[in-house]
Amino acid sequence: MLNRDQFRTLIVGPALRAIGLWGVAAEELVLGTALVESKLKYLKQLGGGPALGLYQVEPATHEDLWDNWLRYNPDHGDRLRALLMRGSTPAIDQLVCNLYYATAVCRLLYYRHKEPLAKPGDIAGHARYWKQYYNTYLGDGMDRDFIAAWELGK
Repeated sequence: MLNRDQFRTLIVGPALRAIGLWGVAAEELVLGTALVESKLKYLKQLGGGPALGLYQVEPATHEDLWDNWLRYNPDHGDRLRALLMRGSTPAIDQLVCNLYYATAVCRLLYYRHKEPLAKPGDIAGHARYWKQYYNTYLGDGMDRDFIAAWELGK
């Protein structure tokens, strides 16, 4: 497992600042998402599912972000594109190998929803937001899973 505090300080904060979407609440929500989705250690969905990276983003979700949101929000697309590693590594693979990019993708997946984030320190509020907009009603996760992952990761 990656060290939670280092991950927050060295990856989450800088990545969110790079795309202009940093805030304490956003940082908590994104960090909590990595904690609950992958325990900060799994890079591929367990059980053979398609989700990738510490945020467990499914390829279809990644594609939808680019095709149906970023194409209409080019400033955000440009900021995200700037985080991609140059070369032949496809963007989808960078969800695994590029922590800044994966973190920014996670934040943008939340940002495209109009409901404001919970207040800083409101972990139960972040858990509800995660369930509604990230894990969704289709996912197996529950608010309590987010809260437990947050507490365990301390």
